Amino acid sequence: MKLPWRVAAANVDEDAYLVGEPTVAAVNVALAKAYATAAEAHETIIAADTLVVVDSDILAKPQTTDEARAMLERLRNRAHHVLTGVVLQHARRTWAGVVDTRVVMRNYSRAEAEDYIARGEPFDKAGGYAVQDQTFRPVDGLEGCYLNVVGLPLCAVAAGLNALGTEAQSAGAPPCAYCTAGEGLVRSGS
Repeated sequence: MKLPWRVAAANVDEDAYLVGEPTVAAVNVALAKAYATAAEAHETIIAADTLVVVDSDILAKPQTTDEARAMLERLRNRAHHVLTGVVLQHARRTWAGVVDTRVVMRNYSRAEAEDYIARGEPFDKAGGYAVQDQTFRPVDGLEGCYLNVVGLPLCAVAAGLNALGTEAQSAGAPPCAYCTAGEGLVRSGS
C-alpha cells in the first residue's frame, strides 16, 4: 500500500530536550519534533530522533571538528547502542516507541577518521558517523535494526501506523525484514 507523504521541517533545539535516561531522551526529542510540526487534520505526523549511547553517555551531533574527532575515537573498535525514538501523531492520538540496536565499530585508523571529518560528514549525525557511508564504512557489525542506525526504523513506523488505525505493511518486530535487509551492508569482512 502506498501512502501519500510530505516532508515538514521541525525546527527544534534537540539538545534542550535531552534528559539523563537515553531511552526517555530519544522519545522526548522525537515528541518535541512532532509538536513543532504543523499538520493538516487528516495527516499523520512521523517524527524521530536517533541517539548514540556509549558507557551510558549520550553522544548527540558533534558541533566542532574536535567533538567529532573525540566521538569517533571513543567509538572506534568497540560496541555501543543506537536508540531511535519514534513518535506518530494523528487526530489527537500519539504513539511512541524506541528501537535499540547494538553496533560494533571497526578498528578504523585515525587517518580514515580525519578524512571522514574533512569531508564534513559527522556534523549532522548522532555519534558523528553514518552507518551507510560507503567510503568510511565505520561499522563492523550490528545486532538489531539496520534502518534504526540509519535513523528511521521502519518496523517502528509500521507498528505506530497500525496502532493509530492506518494499515501499514508490517514486516514484524525488530529485527524484521526491513531491519535485516541492510545487514549485509555493514559487514567489513573482519
